[in-house]
Amino acid sequence: MSITSSSTLTAAQPKRRSRPGWLVPAGLIVLALIPVVMGSLRLVELGGGAATLPNNPRADASPLPIVIHIVSVTVFSVLGAMQFAPGLRRRPARWHRIAGRVLVFPAGILAAGSALWMTVFYAHPEGTGELLVVFRLILGSAMLASLVLGLLAIRKRAIMTHRAWMTRAYAIGLGAGTQVFTLTIGPLVLGPLTETTTALMHLAGWVINLAVAEWAIRRRLTSPATARARGRVAAR
Repeated sequence: MSITSSSTLTAAQPKRRSRPGWLVPAGLIVLALIPVVMGSLRLVELGGGAATLPNNPRADASPLPIVIHIVSVTVFSVLGAMQFAPGLRRRPARWHRIAGRVLVFPAGILAAGSALWMTVFYAHPEGTGELLVVFRLILGSAMLASLVLGLLAIRKRAIMTHRAWMTRAYAIGLGAGTQVFTLTIGPLVLGPLTETTTALMHLAGWVINLAVAEWAIRRRLTSPATARARGRVAAR
């Protein structure tokens, strides 16, 4: 009886451990869902389908940057979320390398680069002030820099540094998901949004994501698993 109970408990333990491992990637995909759906609807519209979104003259005049941005952000959001699944990280290194290369380039570089291109060269839509333009240029550049630093770190085999920079890049790239909430809550707290408060609500989305990212990075650095890994390296 005790043997049966023990084996049953042992068999049940992996299920309890694996379930929380999918909560983070699932939550990240849900967070990205609204921007991804909106982007998909825009692609359908640009492909000649029904127009379900507000008219965007920029898309009609120069659709290629928007198409590149939507596709790359979608890949970056979904593939990046999967990188937070412990089960997938434990798969053969070849899978992780391939996924990481796609995540950095083309997905990440094109997502940040196309966002910067549109910010600089597209006419600004109504309600977009200079402050929001500055925020987009700073955060887009920060995302690019984080991706490059993450790539350089993994080339030096600095795994924890690589993970930290990639986490920051992903947090910035997922800003549009959090901005759905900040731009919805903002008017309820501040009243009708002006150009300045609109910019601040966008900034709040990025700041929230980066704050969570830094918390996750610090938590990972102080975890028992990291301490054991450092101990094994020091013992060699």
